Amino acid sequence: MKNNKKKNKEVKDNSPFIPQRGKINDSLNIYKRELTDTQKKFLSVAFDKNTKIMFVSGPAGTSKTYLSVFVALNMLNDRRVSDLIYIRSAVESSESKLGFLPGEADEKMAPYIQPLLDKLIELLPKSDIDKLMKDDRITAVPVGFLRGLNWNAKAIITDEAQNMTSKELLTLITRMGEFSKLFILGDPEQSDINQKSGFTKTLSIFDDEESKQNGIQVFKFTEDDIVRSGLVQFIIRKLKKTP
Repeated sequence: MKNNKKKNKEVKDNSPFIPQRGKINDSLNIYKRELTDTQKKFLSVAFDKNTKIMFVSGPAGTSKTYLSVFVALNMLNDRRVSDLIYIRSAVESSESKLGFLPGEADEKMAPYIQPLLDKLIELLPKSDIDKLMKDDRITAVPVGFLRGLNWNAKAIITDEAQNMTSKELLTLITRMGEFSKLFILGDPEQSDINQKSGFTKTLSIFDDEESKQNGIQVFKFTEDDIVRSGLVQFIIRKLKKTP
């Protein structure tokens, strides 16, 4: 009897190879806290696989950094990314150099990554933080060192983006490779470089439907979303009313 069964053919994977680091092996014990409705909306947009870049604007105390770190840690846990990269202006003006501080680049950045360390302490047990640090899963990159980088499968958080120029922001967003997610956090009211800041201008350029279709989202918090304390909310509102 003739065998009509066809042999299974080996299917060749023709998808392009994307160089990326292996993911973490252990699971992180990420703490959770009660969230506001606005914060839940933020997470819905941030966790969307179609969101590649997210501009986040808002006053101090609206949990911009906390929420972004929360998303990044969950992406690490889900093996969607391999590393968390933290970027922040290393001096009052990001146009300035790091030369006035002693030591290598990592040592010079150490005083400026405290906001990230604070959020890690809020979100993870010490053993998990130590493991991530030991495995170099969390790194800080000075703004001036971005050129030539290419990020595949990374979660990148840029803090104090109101202290970056339009040119620096362009350099930042054009580092994006495949499977990465970039958060650009800024408070337009607290720029240390005044008219040189490119944050509001760049955010406005990408605040449209075409950008959304290409994976770039803009999310805006207001003083009503401040959760740090009632005092901070009062201060922000009082200052906004002052001519």
